[in-house]
Amino acid sequence: MRAQPEVVVIGAGFGGLGVALSLHRAGFDRFTVLERASDAGGVWRDNTYPGAACDVPSSLYSYSFAPSTSWPRRYSAQPDILRYLRTTAAVVRDRIRFGAEVVAASFDETRTRWRVDLADGGTVEADVLVCAVGQLSTPSIPALPGLGNFTGEVFHSAAWRHDVDLRGKRVAVVGTGASAAQFVPRIAPVTGRLTVFQRSAPHVLPKPDARLTGRSHPSRLRAARGGVWLAGEALTGLLNAGRLSRALVAAVAAAHRRVQVRDPALRAALRPATQPGCKRVLFSNDWYPALTRPDVGVVTEPITEVTENGLRTGDGREHPADVLIWGTGFTVAGFGLPLRITGRRGQDLAGAWAGRARAHLGLTVPGFPNLFLVYGPNTNLGGNSVITMIEAQCRYVVSAVRHLAETGTVLEVRRDVAEAFDREMTARLAKGVWSTCSSWYRTADGAITTNWPGGTWEYLRRTARLRAEDFEPVHSTVEV
Repeated sequence: MRAQPEVVVIGAGFGGLGVALSLHRAGFDRFTVLERASDAGGVWRDNTYPGAACDVPSSLYSYSFAPSTSWPRRYSAQPDILRYLRTTAAVVRDRIRFGAEVVAASFDETRTRWRVDLADGGTVEADVLVCAVGQLSTPSIPALPGLGNFTGEVFHSAAWRHDVDLRGKRVAVVGTGASAAQFVPRIAPVTGRLTVFQRSAPHVLPKPDARLTGRSHPSRLRAARGGVWLAGEALTGLLNAGRLSRALVAAVAAAHRRVQVRDPALRAALRPATQPGCKRVLFSNDWYPALTRPDVGVVTEPITEVTENGLRTGDGREHPADVLIWGTGFTVAGFGLPLRITGRRGQDLAGAWAGRARAHLGLTVPGFPNLFLVYGPNTNLGGNSVITMIEAQCRYVVSAVRHLAETGTVLEVRRDVAEAFDREMTARLAKGVWSTCSSWYRTADGAITTNWPGGTWEYLRRTARLRAEDFEPVHSTVEV
């Protein structure tokens, strides 16, 4: 084996830490993780809103190679997930550079090395660059007229203002997605008046949560993980199979709504107009009860402008508020990377994508040698744990690093291979449920750049082996 390649990983969330831990376990120790924040954790470090939790059971929303025997609940909350990440990452913590914000990365064709530029003016070089900045890092705020006119406190759920006292206040929440479904039930009991602005109603299923006592035996953990994974594959199959199977999911959601919402008018307002799975299906036992409180109102009229004292809707009514909270999710469909990545011949990654992100297996892009994306295009899921996908990508990266160590070559995916994969994704996704409505899964022109069209088993199979024939050797185009 030749000298170990040097690897730089951008981001210390589940993806970046997974790559670091996988390299460490495989015996590769020449890697550095660059993290712009002062601690690891990614979205589980940043999202500290009340009630923040995962809607995938912790037995599966964790690394298979680092199971925890002490989850307090079946569906763990943000502090417990962050604690797990910090504990698990302890063995590679000395390889993480905190406060290292990456602003650009460029491939040197002469030396076949990546140069990474930091915000503080420093640089880092590596043979392999792994971008693990994730899909859920850029908060989305609607471009409403009068956005800067509001005189009260304003913040996004991903940057929760814990210094803002909500007790007795009139609070306006815009959005009814996964984050709002978690924090609204927590703040409703303390606000004076809570108004939830709903653009589209989500399908909500019961959440089979439970407190866990004692430590689980490893064999029981493996069984639980396998059972949850199978359930996730089944849910994915139901959402993708066709109208009849999706009707079954809709019936369960409707029964859940009927039991928890007695008022016919409110129940009608909360009835989804889209098929289950077109938008993210939510799991919650307290979302509907929170909306039935007498001091909580649901507004379905579209917001037309932000005023000094609240929000105005299409019916001309102004809804007063002291605090405005955006529960509007993240900007992900265009994969706006927080850094400029330049490949061969000065090609910019954002320019190469031209607003529609794509990568072979969600990992590699033609023209960008030895660059690997983790949780990249078309690797998000609608019905299972994304950690399964991330682990598959981590194993793939390790295989690539091992290949580079053994051959000394540079890996760049063949353009025809990448284009064939992109055509496959486009065709399959066009037939799926995500193509039937507008959501954060899609770009402005309707392309689905985020989600994987099949089950995780298929992705595990397709990434199980690095196919050397999918890549072509890179030769310098610069005369020296």
